[in-house]
Amino acid sequence: MKKSLLLSFVMVALTMISCSANNAESAASSNKKDNKMTKVKLETSLGDIVVELYNETPLHRDNFIKLVKEGYYDGVLFHRVIKDFMIQTGDGNSKTAGPETALGDGDPGYTIPAEFVYPKYFHKRGALAAARTGDQVNPERRSSGSQFYIVTGKIYGSDELQMMTKRLADMAKQEIFRRLITENRAKIEELQRNQDNAGMQALQNQLIEQTEAEAATQGVATMTDEQINAYTSIGGTPHLDGQYTVFGEVVEGMDVVDRIQNTQTGRMDRPTTDIKIIKATVL
Repeated sequence: MKKSLLLSFVMVALTMISCSANNAESAASSNKKDNKMTKVKLETSLGDIVVELYNETPLHRDNFIKLVKEGYYDGVLFHRVIKDFMIQTGDGNSKTAGPETALGDGDPGYTIPAEFVYPKYFHKRGALAAARTGDQVNPERRSSGSQFYIVTGKIYGSDELQMMTKRLADMAKQEIFRRLITENRAKIEELQRNQDNAGMQALQNQLIEQTEAEAATQGVATMTDEQINAYTSIGGTPHLDGQYTVFGEVVEGMDVVDRIQNTQTGRMDRPTTDIKIIKATVL
């Protein structure tokens, strides 16, 4: 009897373990499916481009999918094209624009909070990123609700990239320091009124230390090996890193992107012959 009970217990335990393993495998399969990135096909007048949307930028991903399903991008022009830099589209006003119409302001009437996943995602060749207005009117660097660009860029030499990295780091530090000066303006004015030179020097040293510490946490002074390898092999636009949200990349059709970037352009970098997205489709 005891042996029979023990055998039954073992059989039940094995069944439970088997079920648990199957459930774990099913959950893993489900999670793998959930982590699958969405692809969107852009049928353009010069050929098809397929982009993949990153799951780590969910606000941009979901908004892009929403607009695609609504047909927002069907018929929009590539209104700004700069060779060895990028091709830009997504202005809803461009669908009915005449040849002399100034474009670049059209959007759905809202912006999207920045989603910087840097340095994992950066401005390598083929990167899909959101356009936006400048820092002066948009210090939070919120993205346009619809306009986006695809990076073409150029290939950089190691020395050139190193110099650019240092220049960008210096600019970032200057921006941080200016902000800290503004935040401490009242204290600075008080020290000036009191002619407290020692206090001014101490505050300056403090703000410099704060600047260096904040710059280090932002990673502004370095590039990852992946960035360096990409920019020195396939190219890109490194000076845009950390300033615009990169939310996907081209997985098919970079030859079409190149055909678009090589087109003749006129005023405000608009192609002289209209190039449009005929239809956008979620795959």
